[in-house]
Amino acid sequence: QVRLEESGGGSVQSGGSLTLSCTASRSTACMAWFRQAPGKQREGVAAIDSEGRTSYAPSFEGRFTISQDNDKKTLYLQINSLKPEDTAMYYCSADLPPDACYYYTAHFGDWGQGTQVTVSS
Repeated sequence: QVRLEESGGGSVQSGGSLTLSCTASRSTACMAWFRQAPGKQREGVAAIDSEGRTSYAPSFEGRFTISQDNDKKTLYLQINSLKPEDTAMYYCSADLPPDACYYYTAHFGDWGQGTQVTVSS
């Protein structure tokens, strides 16, 4: 099991930016971000494999950027032009199957505790 710790969430105004971080206890072949807002279904945001190939949910392309450190143990999610509808708990996941490293499998694997993002208008 991979231990994950997210950070970087907070309360921001609409139009602002945040960079979320996730530190893993070991490197894995695939890491991802997903989010869940109260009363809403979980949404896969993006995934990245050890080669740096990325997969984004169509609704998140453009404003969201997933990246990782060279050691493949730290994952980032940069979010620009934040909107109130981005308010959610954001989770990092890791150790996804390398042949299933997609945004829609973001909730597979091990999860962190999440970091809250709150966007006010």
